[in-house]
Amino acid sequence: MRVLITAIALTAGAMQMAPAQSVSVDHLTQSEILEKAQALDSKAKGAEGAAAIKLNDYQNHYTMISLRHKNGGAEVHENFADLFFVVQGKATLLSGGEVQDAKIASSGEIRGTAVKGGSSTPLKEGDFIHIPAGVSHQLLVADGDTFLYFVVKVKEK
Repeated sequence: MRVLITAIALTAGAMQMAPAQSVSVDHLTQSEILEKAQALDSKAKGAEGAAAIKLNDYQNHYTMISLRHKNGGAEVHENFADLFFVVQGKATLLSGGEVQDAKIASSGEIRGTAVKGGSSTPLKEGDFIHIPAGVSHQLLVADGDTFLYFVVKVKEK
C-alpha cells in the first residue's frame, strides 16, 4: 500500500509541475479498455506474444494498453518509470536483478533475455506497480494465461 501511495504521489507531483496539456480530461471506461485490448489480441497471439497501443502523449508521460500471452524479455528504461495497473489476468514481475545478454535497443533502452537475481512479485487483476527509471524488469506469463495492463510511462530523468 505504501508503494501505491508513493507512486500516486510521485505521478501527481510530476503532473502538477508540467503545464496543462489541454482543457479537457481524458477518460476511458473499462469497457473501452477491453475493446482496445480485443483489437490487440491477434497480434499478441503471434510469435512475440505481446502487443501494445499508445493512447495519448503528454509533456512528461504517455499512456498505453499492453496485452501479453507470453513472457517478455528483460528491459531497463534509463529515463522512464513504468506505472502498471493490471486490468485482467496474472503475471510475475521480476525486477532489480542483472539483465542477461544485455544490448542497447535504442537511446536509453536496454533489452536482454532475462532478469537474473531479482525480486519476484506476483501480479493480478487490480494490482498497481511502479518501476522506477533504471530498474531492470521482466514480465513472466504462464502458458495459456493472458495479462492485460494499463501503462503510464513517466519521464523521470
